[in-house]
Amino acid sequence: MTKKAKLLKGLSKAELKSKLSELDLELIKLNAQVATGTALKNPSQVRDIKKNIARIKTLLKEKEQ
Repeated sequence: MTKKAKLLKGLSKAELKSKLSELDLELIKLNAQVATGTALKNPSQVRDIKKNIARIKTLLKEKEQ
């Protein structure tokens, strides 16, 4: 298990949901920058955000079961 996953696993459902909404907003902003043709400072940031969103969604599903 990665370091990020361990940190996220310790959060409650409410904290995970708020983190998920923050990451969604950040991803929307980055996608808007790409669509307008603005060069990103760190292009791999989009991939990292998508991976973190997937991690959070997985943890939320596990906590539901």
